[in-house]
Amino acid sequence: MPHAPEFSGAAISAPHAAAARTGRNMLALGANAIEAAVAMAATLCVITPHANSLCGDAFWLVREPKGRVHYLQACGFAGAGATIKFYRGLGYDHAPPARGPLGALATPGLVDGWRCVLELAKALGGRLPLADLLSDAHGYAREGYCVSPVEARLRPPDFEALQNAPGFAGAFLEKGEGVHVRAAEGDLRAASRIAIILEQLGHAGLRDFYRGDIGRELAADLTDIEAPITRADIERTEARWRAPLNLAIPGAMTWGAPPPTQGLAGLVLQGILQRLETAHKAGFEHIHAIVEASKRAADIRDRVCGDFDRSFEDPAQFLTRAALDREAAAISLSRAAPFAGAPESPQGSTWLGAIDASGLAVSCVQSIGSEFGSGCVLKTTGLLMQDRAAGFCLEADSLHALEPGRQAFHSAHPALAAFDDGRVAVLGAGGGGGETLLQVQAQIFLALASGMRLQEALEAPRFASRCDGREVRLNMEDRFDPSVLSALRRAGQEIEKEIEHSGSFGQAGALMRWPRGGVDGGHDPRGDGAALGF
Repeated sequence: MPHAPEFSGAAISAPHAAAARTGRNMLALGANAIEAAVAMAATLCVITPHANSLCGDAFWLVREPKGRVHYLQACGFAGAGATIKFYRGLGYDHAPPARGPLGALATPGLVDGWRCVLELAKALGGRLPLADLLSDAHGYAREGYCVSPVEARLRPPDFEALQNAPGFAGAFLEKGEGVHVRAAEGDLRAASRIAIILEQLGHAGLRDFYRGDIGRELAADLTDIEAPITRADIERTEARWRAPLNLAIPGAMTWGAPPPTQGLAGLVLQGILQRLETAHKAGFEHIHAIVEASKRAADIRDRVCGDFDRSFEDPAQFLTRAALDREAAAISLSRAAPFAGAPESPQGSTWLGAIDASGLAVSCVQSIGSEFGSGCVLKTTGLLMQDRAAGFCLEADSLHALEPGRQAFHSAHPALAAFDDGRVAVLGAGGGGGETLLQVQAQIFLALASGMRLQEALEAPRFASRCDGREVRLNMEDRFDPSVLSALRRAGQEIEKEIEHSGSFGQAGALMRWPRGGVDGGHDPRGDGAALGF
């Protein structure tokens, strides 16, 4: 329903309040939405190391005020030494290890992504110097930042392997009575070596990360820990502009990221749900429809969403009217279908968004794979290396077969929508597993499309479908009506537990620009984020 927008000019949404302040301040200085997003992204690489790093990956959707949508794939690839033969020779049968130097097997694409989107920003009127955009990140790295509540609550299941990774304990754990202990909320932590890297980038430019002094030191550090990445791998890492996936649904056009992300699954899920009338009702029908549709979408994801250049099938064929009709027709609205998909792992990722006064809109996800990535903090540069092991397997005939030069599967993906009534929305989530991201985006998007206020949609009770490789179970916040839980169980949905309003369902955010100007902004109360603007 029409209402006064929360912000009259521009707004941003970020998963940490300090990063949100960075974005708002950049907008106030004259930055456009892309520049503000890069500034927030840089700050997040310092203050949320469990989910972001300069040695991570990123995916960007950008909508120009006149409607053109751009998509940037800023992810790296498996290094020259990352072969199936190498890992099997070390005794690994199914997948590379997630932690340690052997988990640091892919080059980082994130920084080159900043270079590419800033070139677009300049073409659209951006004018702020790179050093200014990196200034907040540099300050937090040099002077220190407080450990966030979300980071302090993390309990990675493989924490022992994580803390044994080179450099991890010294960078992220506190020394107490001869042993290292977890950092507590509010502990002050600096990253002086990252401050030097950021200062160098601001002076020499972002290409230096790959082909200059930083690239040389990064490659030497990786050689020192015996990670399977060479200097030549670093030098040829580049972000790529690609055509975004899109889907027209009643009342809106939506966009998503193509493989190697699971953006296709998000669009398939939306397309199926638009064909299921029960998905727009409340209670049992709504939840059951989303869960069953997500199973169909996840099955397509597992068959298609791998390396962009090596996918076995064309993603677009799954977004046709006929294909979505078939998927919707295969769903029972009264009984749960069996499904055995890819097992999930905790995700180190964040979503951020920005919309400026001109209507330029940005939706971006940054990721380091698992929480804290590989755990390897490099000796000279202080960089935290990502982990892409979960996106690869050691079966040569698989879509996800490990091979030098190949891109890993990514569960994180941004989303963007333009409604027929003139509204434009950017939304996404980070911090949860792949299925969680599907569920979060489905629930929030349906709520926005039906006219629910943005923050209300983010705060609504949430559920998540999680797959452990054998069965799907449904985790639900404890604010749902008990009768709904009973109906779901009678339909065959496995509800393992109902947990309280927490960060276990990912940390979502969204922005909505109205046709006559003005932006609503929101961020998940389950996390540390904020939506700010003016």
